[in-house]
Amino acid sequence: MMIDELLLQWRQRLALMWRQPRIDLPLFGALLLLMGVGLATLYSASDLDRGQVLLQAVRFALGLVLMLVVARIPPLTLRNWTPWLYIASVVLLVVVAVLGEGRGANRWLDLRILRFQPSELLKLTMPMMVAWYLSSRPLPPGWITLGVVGGLIAVPVALIAKQPDLGTALLIAASGAFGVFLSGLAWWRIGVLLVAFAGSLPVAWHFLHDFQRNRVLTLLDPEADPLGNGWHIIQSKIAVGSGGLWGKGWHHGTQSRLEFLPEHTTDFIFSVFAEEWGLVGVLLLLGLYLFIIARCLWIAKEAKDTYTRLLAGAISMALFVYVLVNGGMITGMLPVVGVPLPLVSYGGTSAVSLLASFGVLMSIYASRKAGAD
Repeated sequence: MMIDELLLQWRQRLALMWRQPRIDLPLFGALLLLMGVGLATLYSASDLDRGQVLLQAVRFALGLVLMLVVARIPPLTLRNWTPWLYIASVVLLVVVAVLGEGRGANRWLDLRILRFQPSELLKLTMPMMVAWYLSSRPLPPGWITLGVVGGLIAVPVALIAKQPDLGTALLIAASGAFGVFLSGLAWWRIGVLLVAFAGSLPVAWHFLHDFQRNRVLTLLDPEADPLGNGWHIIQSKIAVGSGGLWGKGWHHGTQSRLEFLPEHTTDFIFSVFAEEWGLVGVLLLLGLYLFIIARCLWIAKEAKDTYTRLLAGAISMALFVYVLVNGGMITGMLPVVGVPLPLVSYGGTSAVSLLASFGVLMSIYASRKAGAD
């Protein structure tokens, strides 16, 4: 009898989940389409390496499972967990500074059964922490509140920049800054902060590593060292330009197949896509990203409280910056900073952490739909 009652309860729960899914179906469908595009592009960029594509597909599957699990967590619970998740992320960065490994930089933690980049976790926990702190303070924030938020952002950003991984550090700083901007910060305060930031650039220049300075200088004149520092940008621009209007067709690009284009499965996979599908394909892919970002911003607009509104907005705008920076990098408009194209570039930690972020958005969407935390 008890077994029958348990089965009945599970059937009722499954029926309720089917009628009231905790996911935004348009956003979920767009993410599946984007991951499909990513796998197809990776298959071509890797010269039909099925093993690499299968591994990325497994990572996507794990990320989707995590997204669905996070989507079931009420925003109130996420808010209560936020300080501890942030602290854990920072502690992992400290561990990386001591025990980390990597190719030319200490960015990875190898736990034998799992190898990941802790810095990727901050892409979620940073906006969560900023939203958590601001949601319990009077808004718009004053200078004292801004000073505390600045400290919360500066600590992990400094640890990541020291690895060194300046690109990820700047993106994480931006994700926190978006939370501040969306809190209703007065425009005159924004102006003061921008002037202070611009004034700090000459000082920051002296703290950069030589290879980081070279990347900035190469952006200004890549032809000055075409076989060295300028190689990445030059070959990427050749790939993008050779795609023309309609592209050369899937697996018919030459820059990656002939090994002219470096990092063609990771940072420069957008160049491969542009060469194979041309301007039309690039516009369609950018349109897909814009739909995803717009849907995320709609979820932020419909959020029921300050914490979820700031968090959803910051995640949405951070995604926009990731796409913008990668696109600017492969077209020679921004320095090469090692920023992957979301859900298209090959990589496990970045894909899983990004899908976890979408899980948070799904949770916020479900809370709005159900009308309760």
